[in-house]
Amino acid sequence: MTRVILNGCSGHMGAVLTEIIAADPEIEAVAGIDLVDHHDRPYPVFTDPDRCEIAADAIIDFSNFRAVDGILEFAKSRKIPLVLCTTGLTDEQLAKVEDYSREIAILRSANMSLGINLLLKLVGDAAKVLGSAGFDIEIVEQHHNRKLDAPSGTAIALADSINEASGGKYHYTCDRSERHESRDPKEIGISSVRGGTIVGIHDVIYAGTDEVVEIRHTAYSRAIFAKGAVAAAKFLAGKPAGRYDMSDVIG
Repeated sequence: MTRVILNGCSGHMGAVLTEIIAADPEIEAVAGIDLVDHHDRPYPVFTDPDRCEIAADAIIDFSNFRAVDGILEFAKSRKIPLVLCTTGLTDEQLAKVEDYSREIAILRSANMSLGINLLLKLVGDAAKVLGSAGFDIEIVEQHHNRKLDAPSGTAIALADSINEASGGKYHYTCDRSERHESRDPKEIGISSVRGGTIVGIHDVIYAGTDEVVEIRHTAYSRAIFAKGAVAAAKFLAGKPAGRYDMSDVIG
């Protein structure tokens, strides 16, 4: 049995995680950490992480980038492996993740879904062929109107996968509103849409002369991210210090 602490447990993803964990006999939520305690979780919730003394095998974080520093400090001080699912981290926070991973196991992924992590491989493979043939590459990501960061962490991860597979020849463009010039063939354009209750749609477009190839991933429910986080927590429990990602989980 893997015992987990949920950071951000009072949010929407916290509710989804709580439900999925309750139905899984191999994992148990033993505590939650959040600024707000709605008193409707089947485990104790701590508004101050320093007051949480409950033993756990892993922490799952679905919170806000403002809460990440606190959970990193908590995980390091208690030597608990951390599944870090929050996106929109600052450069300073990313540097801290790398630093702290020398002392604890940290799994960080821009997107926890199995499909997206397969897509990360597919877009790189496609870029090797189509990018070399002169195809322009664009990424369009769509999310709900409450998402704070743009572009999404997943869109950046997709661009990074393409760029890595292409020898690092691309740079990223997220805003063309002030430009009055033709497209640079060495850029990957990333566009963001925010509206309604869209869970997550990512399109990678390879546009060539007289032909277009599109690869799309659509998330219909946040449950796919929660399921991935649960699988990651089971994987990470007991692992030595280091940086891990979802490719380690799915093999």
